[in-house]
Amino acid sequence: MPYARDSATLTRPLSRRAVLRIGAFGAGGLTLGRLLEQRAAGAATQGRAKAAILFWMAGGPSHIDMVDMKPTATAEVRGPFQAIPTNLPGLRVNEFMPGHTKIADKLAVVRSISHHLAVHDDGAHWMQTGYPLLNARAQGQQYPCEGSIVSYLRGAQRRDMPAYVCIPEDYQTHLGFFQAGSFLGKRYDALNSGSGSRGAKYADPGFILPPDVSIDRLGDRRRLLQRFDRFRQQVETSDALRDADQTQQQAFELVGSQRARDAFDVGLEPPAVHELYGTHAWGQAALLARRLVEAGVTFVTINLYEKDVDWWDDHTKIEPNLTRRLPLFDRAFSGLIRDLDQRGLHDEVLVAAYGEFGRTPRIDAGGGRGHWPKAMSAVLSGGGIRGGQIVGSTTADGGEPHDRPLAPGDLLATLYHALGIDPSRTVPDRLGRPTPLVPRGRPIRELV
Repeated sequence: MPYARDSATLTRPLSRRAVLRIGAFGAGGLTLGRLLEQRAAGAATQGRAKAAILFWMAGGPSHIDMVDMKPTATAEVRGPFQAIPTNLPGLRVNEFMPGHTKIADKLAVVRSISHHLAVHDDGAHWMQTGYPLLNARAQGQQYPCEGSIVSYLRGAQRRDMPAYVCIPEDYQTHLGFFQAGSFLGKRYDALNSGSGSRGAKYADPGFILPPDVSIDRLGDRRRLLQRFDRFRQQVETSDALRDADQTQQQAFELVGSQRARDAFDVGLEPPAVHELYGTHAWGQAALLARRLVEAGVTFVTINLYEKDVDWWDDHTKIEPNLTRRLPLFDRAFSGLIRDLDQRGLHDEVLVAAYGEFGRTPRIDAGGGRGHWPKAMSAVLSGGGIRGGQIVGSTTADGGEPHDRPLAPGDLLATLYHALGIDPSRTVPDRLGRPTPLVPRGRPIRELV
C-alpha cells in the first residue's frame, strides 16, 4: 500500500479509495505529489500543545466584572468595581485581580463568544461538547466532552498516567456538569482526583492503596480477580464489559505507578510554591493540575463547586461574592501561568478559563446579574496560542458582540487545534456512525 513521504507525521498508509481518487482527479491537476503537499501543510498547521488545563467556572462568571469591564458606562452597567490597567494595552481587569495585571501579556482574552441557551445545563452542554441541547438536565449528556475527546484521540502522555483528570471530581450529579465520555464509553471518563478539606492539600485519589495493602498483595488480588472473572469471554462482545475491563486494567496500572502516586501528592511541593498559588482550594487545585500535566496527564478540568464560594451564579450580592472569590481565583490562575512559564512549560500547556455563559448587562434590584448567553468572555494562555491580545469586543453595555462574533464551537475547535487534533474530524457513536467533534466552528484565526 502506498505511503506518504518525507515526514513522520505523514507515514500512515493511503487507502485504496484514496488511491483511486488520486487517479480520478489526476486529469484535473490534483496529483499524488500535490495531495501529499496538502496533507503536509494541514499537519504542519496543527498545534503542538502537550496538555491542557481548563478552569471550568460553573454558574457563569460575569464578563463585565472581570475582563470586559465598562468603566465609562452608567453605574448599573459598570457595576460596583474599579477597573485597573494591565501590562496588555487595552485590557483592564477587576481591582481584585492584581495577579492578572502582571501576566496579561501572556493572555488571549476572547470577548465576543455568544450563544442562545440561558439555562445552566443547556449552556454547559454546549460549551463542553460543542452541541446545543435543550432540557439537557432531563436528557443527560448526549455527546462527549472535550476532556473525553482528548482522552480518546490523544491518550495520556505516559502510559502510567491517566489521560483525563477532574479536580476534585467531575460532579456528574451537580447542576450543569457534562464532563464524561458519553457514547465513547466510560473508559474515556475522567479520573477523579479525590476531594478533601478546603485547606492546603487535597485528599488522595481513589487509586491510592490503603497503608496495609502492599503492591505485592495487590498483585495477588488482581490474579484472584482474573481467576474469578467468569464473564471474561464476553468482553469481546460487550462494550460495557470491555469498558469495565479496560478501566480495571488502568486502575491497576495507576496503583502500581509511583509516578502517578507522586503526581497527585501536592504535599511534595515546597512551601514557596504553595504560596505562589495560594493555600486555598483554588490554589491547590491549580498546583495539582500543574503537577499532573507535568507528569503525563493530557487534559485536566478544575471543578470547584460550593454555593456562594466557588459557584459563579451571582444573581444577588455580586459585590461581596466577587470581593471574596476573585482574589482566590486570581492568585491560582496567575500563579499557574507564572509557574508554567518559569518551568519552561508555558508553550506546552494550554490554560483556559470560562463557564457556560456571561451575566446580564445591568445590575438588578438584588445587587446581582442574571444569566446572559448573548455575550461572554474566555481567557486562554500558552500551548502555542498567540497571547498578548484581545479578540472581539462587545457593545457599550456588554450585552452582545460588537465585532468578531464567535460561538462555543469556535472555542472548542481552537482548543482541539492547539492540542494537535483536527477539529473537523469525527469519532464513532454507539452505532459506529461518524460524529463531528464540533458540528459548527473553526479555530479562532487570531489565536492559532
